[in-house]
Amino acid sequence: MSYIKCSDLKMGYEDGVVFENLSFSVNKGEYLCIVGENGSGKSTLMKGLLGLVNPLGGSIEYGEGLEKKGIGYLPQQTDIQSDFPSSVYEVVLSGTLNLRRIPFYSKEQKKIALSNMDRVGILDLKSKCFQDLSGGQQQRVLLARALCATTKLIILDEPITGLDPLASQDLYDLVQKLNKDGITVVMVSHDIKSAVTHASHILHLSGDSYFYGTTHEYMHSPYGAKFLITDCPCDDCQHTHKGGNKLV
Repeated sequence: MSYIKCSDLKMGYEDGVVFENLSFSVNKGEYLCIVGENGSGKSTLMKGLLGLVNPLGGSIEYGEGLEKKGIGYLPQQTDIQSDFPSSVYEVVLSGTLNLRRIPFYSKEQKKIALSNMDRVGILDLKSKCFQDLSGGQQQRVLLARALCATTKLIILDEPITGLDPLASQDLYDLVQKLNKDGITVVMVSHDIKSAVTHASHILHLSGDSYFYGTTHEYMHSPYGAKFLITDCPCDDCQHTHKGGNKLV
């Protein structure tokens, strides 16, 4: 069974339906990028996957031992309080709260936090104040925090927002390495060019329709042809896809 399986999913709020009839799955080891125009439902879908918003119809099922509380989550920079005076270690350690069963952090929780700090290359920042870090460093800290909540799947919401090109590429490379090491990734992004470079699968939300499939299939679909202009990375194709680099 898939980690996450959405069937005929319908989501929205009191003021109306955002999308409906959406079906897709996220399997172990995949790297899914969710793309689409503003207002297409990316954030609503993400909240649904995290269990923060209930579906109006259809279903979201979890399998292979994955639970909603066992999903690591890295929110948008705009949703993060970057001025709180906690140390890097304290921020990362807070990611183990779903494992907490006693009033104080256990040795195992501390071990998990230190292991994930090492995993993303921030052990040397352990005692630094989070608010004094650069944007790229803060994202690494929050990625380590997200990893403390899971050994299976992380969801990242526009993780490169506000980062310069070098820091953005650095974060993309790190996420891809984590995926190759066994972490399943779901990333919400506006950057379609980077999505097709790194992701194994694409979910493109577009008004009352959507595309879901492998990156190869997306590159050869009307959706990919409309929004991409890049040399196709497919081994069996010399095609050039027309369109724009990013969704806005």
